[in-house]
Amino acid sequence: MEIETKEYKVRDISYKIRSASQLDAKQLSEVRVQIDGETENLDREQGEAFIDVTGFEKLIEDDTLSVNNLFLVAEIEGRIVGFSRCEGNGLKRFAHKVEFGVCVLKEYWGLSIGTNLLKESIAWADAGSIKKISLNVLHTNEKAITLYKRYGFEVEGILKNDKMLKDGKYYHTVVMGRSFI
Repeated sequence: MEIETKEYKVRDISYKIRSASQLDAKQLSEVRVQIDGETENLDREQGEAFIDVTGFEKLIEDDTLSVNNLFLVAEIEGRIVGFSRCEGNGLKRFAHKVEFGVCVLKEYWGLSIGTNLLKESIAWADAGSIKKISLNVLHTNEKAITLYKRYGFEVEGILKNDKMLKDGKYYHTVVMGRSFI
């Protein structure tokens, strides 16, 4: 699915949020690896589950054609600095919901890019047949949990000792959802 491009300005920095296109595949492949190395809040270590240009081209094509998927990018002066996806499920019993994920390059944190990617995803879901958005977040990522709660997400469960980070310690995953029913 695609949305209209939106423009934002935060602290004199202008950026766009728009639907991903095939031309973004190379940048997305590179940005994803960089972001994975900048934070432990995501599921992957840097370079894990690598998606090459061809993989991103296919992902973008599939998401664009699907009414239950949305792939957005945040762009500053032609450079992709973050992205989000809402991924639906092909099974009829789950066709009403999507899973949301977001990531932003660390140097662009604090510009509300993640917030605006979330808001655009919620607006897309509200306008269509999506009745629930779910997501997973590391329990130590209190800023993200607070943001999600502000936009109507509720804690639906805790997956205890779900993730082991570089420090060798185990961390919990918070399962959150926002229902439109």
